[in-house]
Amino acid sequence: MTLPVLPRVRLAVDAMGGDHGVRITLPACEAFLRRHPDAALLLVGQPDALAPAKAWPRTEVVAATEVVAMHDPVEVALRKKKDSSMRVAIGLLKAQGDAPLRADACVSAGNTGALMALARYVLKTMEGIDRPAIAASLPNQTGGFTTVLDLGANVDCGPEHLLQFAVMGSALVTAVTENEAPTVGLLNVGEEVIKGSEVIKRAGDWLRAADAAGQIRFHGNVEGNDIFKGTTDVVVCDGFVGNVLLKTAEGLGSMVKGKLKAEFTASWLSKLSALLALPVLNRFQASMDHRRFNGAALLGLRGLVFKSHGSADAFAFERALERAYEAARHQLLDRVHDRVAATLQAGAPAAETSE
Repeated sequence: MTLPVLPRVRLAVDAMGGDHGVRITLPACEAFLRRHPDAALLLVGQPDALAPAKAWPRTEVVAATEVVAMHDPVEVALRKKKDSSMRVAIGLLKAQGDAPLRADACVSAGNTGALMALARYVLKTMEGIDRPAIAASLPNQTGGFTTVLDLGANVDCGPEHLLQFAVMGSALVTAVTENEAPTVGLLNVGEEVIKGSEVIKRAGDWLRAADAAGQIRFHGNVEGNDIFKGTTDVVVCDGFVGNVLLKTAEGLGSMVKGKLKAEFTASWLSKLSALLALPVLNRFQASMDHRRFNGAALLGLRGLVFKSHGSADAFAFERALERAYEAARHQLLDRVHDRVAATLQAGAPAAETSE
């Protein structure tokens, strides 16, 4: 019996980006290829640095002479470093005439501001999306995850942007989990409709109207602890709040790890207590390990771009590759496009409340 040949998922990787560059990206890519025989990689960067990868199967090295540093201003990435590994990798997502796309998704651990700016410039945003958003998954008490957006791309948001985030976040969850009707929560200081700023109140009106129109499944207002309870599948907020939330969650995971280490270097009684609690603490630490959830999607672009944490180790960067792979395999871009198009066709819900 001849098995069907499955189409390969092709990932473009900014191999030079991040705090550690090829010391992390190459081992992660090699491990990823071993786990996914249906995947191919386009490793972008300086050829000498990527020389070991030339012998790998299903791998192509794409030359780029420059690197966007983590401290580079956005203007430098856009105007001066036009042959950077980041820019070339993003460009592999853009169709060139009648030629097929070379890559299905792009992954970079580089400068977040530069990545977003270059992605917007090279790929452009989808029709109906004013601002792309950064979406990532945070672990919750159900054993699953809560998708939160925006995590830093947009500090100031209007109600229309939060609605767009809800639509895109729902599409992301559907693509990854096949949950066709994920619930959406609006992050607020309380569950009551009357609470929150004027923007949040108006956003609640828009989201309730979108729910009534069948565009999303709106749960209502949620608070910060609901994210980790798993009250809803998606939580939307502005980028300022979202970025603070993300850094706090990462800090909690690091604090637990540090606490474990401290207990084992303390008195014999503390060591005994820590040893007895070790299985529980290890499970908690694993569930809060932000490396497992590395890889944030830049949603709203005409291409799939994923951002790895800049300080990611090989394990974490491989997880970012996994997320990009799963998104491409489950046609996330088409799902987001279809949901946004349906929202546009129905018209902006409750637009009169924004006056």
